[in-house]
Amino acid sequence: MNNIQFMSGVIDAGGCISNAWNLVKQNYGLYLGITLLAMILAGCIPCISLFLVGPIMGGVYYVVLREMRGEPVDFGMMFRGFDNFVPLMVVGIIQSVPEIIAQILRVSANIGQIGLDGATRRGDISFYSSASDDFPIAIASGVLVVIVIIAVALILFGVVWRVLLFFAIPLVMEHKMGAVDAIKLSLKAATSNIGGLILLFILEALVGLLGFLMLCFGIFFVLPIIYAANAFAYRQVFPMLDQTFRNVPPPPDAYGNFGRV
Repeated sequence: MNNIQFMSGVIDAGGCISNAWNLVKQNYGLYLGITLLAMILAGCIPCISLFLVGPIMGGVYYVVLREMRGEPVDFGMMFRGFDNFVPLMVVGIIQSVPEIIAQILRVSANIGQIGLDGATRRGDISFYSSASDDFPIAIASGVLVVIVIIAVALILFGVVWRVLLFFAIPLVMEHKMGAVDAIKLSLKAATSNIGGLILLFILEALVGLLGFLMLCFGIFFVLPIIYAANAFAYRQVFPMLDQTFRNVPPPPDAYGNFGRV
C-alpha cells in the first residue's frame, strides 16, 4: 500500500454541503443525469446491481473530484469506475453488507409469515381453538418486539458500517488501491474524523428530507449535492499535496472555501 497520509478532525460538514452546491449548480444538468443513471444502474437491476454499486459510485467520485481540480468533465466519465472494476466491486459488496442482511431478514420473515398463514388456514395450529385467545396475540407481540429490536440494531450497524468504509471507494478510484488496502485506510481515516462524518450524515439527511418534502420525488434533485458533499469531505481528509517533498500539510480549510470570493 502506498504511504498515503490523511488529516484528522478536519471535516467541515457545513462547508461540504455549501461547497457541493456551489460546484453542482454550475453544471446541474450533468450531475442530475449522472445521479439518475447511477440510481437506475445501482438499484433497479435485481442481483446484478450489487456488483455495480462500487464501480458506479467510483465513477461519480471521479467526475466530482475532477471538476474540483478545475478539469473538464463529461457524462461518459461516470463509467470510468469500470476501469477499476474488481476492487470497486469488492468494496461495493462489502459496503452493502447491512442491506444484504436486511434483505435476508425480510425474505425470512416473509417466508415465515406465509408458512404461519398456511398452517392457520389448514388448522394445524391448535392454540387458536384453545381457551386462551390471548396466546396468539402474545406471540405476535413478542415477534414484533424482536423485529423492532433487530431493525434498530441493523440501522445502527448500517450507520457505523457506512462511516468506517466512507473513504474506501474514492481511495480505490484515485490511488488505484486494492480493496483490502483501501478499506484498512478508510477505517483509520474515518475513526480519526468520526465527529465530522456523523455531522455530515445528519446534514445530508436533512437535505434529503427537504428534497423528499418536495412532492416526495424531490430527493432525486438533492442527491447530486449529497454525492458532491461526500467528495468534498474525502478531499478535506485526503488533500492533494504538492509534488514537492514538503512535510507541512495544507491547512484544514484548504478545500473548505470552494466557490467563495
